[in-house]
Amino acid sequence: MSQYPSREPDRVGPQADPTDEFLRLACLTYGADDPVRWANARALFAAQPGLGADSVHVAAARADGAALRRLLAAAPLANEEGGPFGWPPLLYLAYARHDPDVSADAVRDAVAALVDVGADAGAGYLWHGNEPPFTALTGAFGEGEGGPTNQPRHPQWEALARALLEAGADPNDAQTLYNRTFRPDDSHLVLLFEHGLDDPEELGFQLGWALWHGMDARVELLLSNGVSPDTQVGGRYDVPLRSAYAAALTSGHPDLAQLLAGYGAATELSAEDAVVAAVLNGGDVDEGVLAAAIAARPGLVVWAAAIGRADAVRRAVELGWDVDARARTDVPSDQEWETALHTAAGNGDASMVELLLELGADPSLTDGRFRSTPAQWAVHLGHPELVELLSGRSG
Repeated sequence: MSQYPSREPDRVGPQADPTDEFLRLACLTYGADDPVRWANARALFAAQPGLGADSVHVAAARADGAALRRLLAAAPLANEEGGPFGWPPLLYLAYARHDPDVSADAVRDAVAALVDVGADAGAGYLWHGNEPPFTALTGAFGEGEGGPTNQPRHPQWEALARALLEAGADPNDAQTLYNRTFRPDDSHLVLLFEHGLDDPEELGFQLGWALWHGMDARVELLLSNGVSPDTQVGGRYDVPLRSAYAAALTSGHPDLAQLLAGYGAATELSAEDAVVAAVLNGGDVDEGVLAAAIAARPGLVVWAAAIGRADAVRRAVELGWDVDARARTDVPSDQEWETALHTAAGNGDASMVELLLELGADPSLTDGRFRSTPAQWAVHLGHPELVELLSGRSG
């Protein structure tokens, strides 16, 4: 069992030791300035090509298998914590981003040099002391909430991840799965399934996210790899647990509900979910259940606006849903984050903004996290053309 140090990349610098400074700059630290730091690491090494010749951590970051073997033959350093982050060498290899031209052969050779003398393929660290750990595998696969530009995968992510998995890294890597949740590319899942990915909780979250966001290929991949079509999804972020089939319909993705039914999913819906599904996807609404459905999903207008369903927005408001309710748009949760008008303004969806204003949305309301108006969201997210439209309707 790996023991994870409760450490995180120290992004404050510069370091007095140029070797530590190189390592500090070379690695993915999940900061917005990382790409600039990596360029600075390249420049630093170009100016001092002998930098860190006796450092096993620099050799790992540079994927220099020959240097690793020389250093490891002299001392048992395969799991030696060091450098500016207090990491073992393998983490510097996995999180290095300074060399976009590093070769797959070099990466495989560097992993072999380390694991052949006992390096822990499951090494990781705890960000702010929190679980799950950011492992070497997490570093290889990269990405996260900051997106692929600021938090890219390793230049040779597939070779590196495969080498780590073959050396014993756990394919049920929770942070890897979380970081790669947000975009529809499923290459990481293919590789992880190949090496035994089977954690029910993590796969349930992956299925839920794919259903909420209309990721058809991911749903198909998960089902074809044995994830039950009757999996209960939700349970995080105040999203109620419901069947995968119900989650697809109440998120506005009837095609995915059909796919699940084709895999044998039970198709029963609660009365409230049936109303929500009818509003989003078209269909008859049982008005006797309407009040209960509104109480169960008060932020439905926000979700409908986020997925661009103008007809559902209009119908929901006409049926009694509050056009100014706040909810989340990354998951179908009624946590009070933003209004539908914030969502449309942030998305640059002028026709949705017009519709919401027509339906009585209040452009002076602030969101629940940043205390900003829809016009301020439009400015911040690069849609200044909507400001006049929103401001002209205030008051």
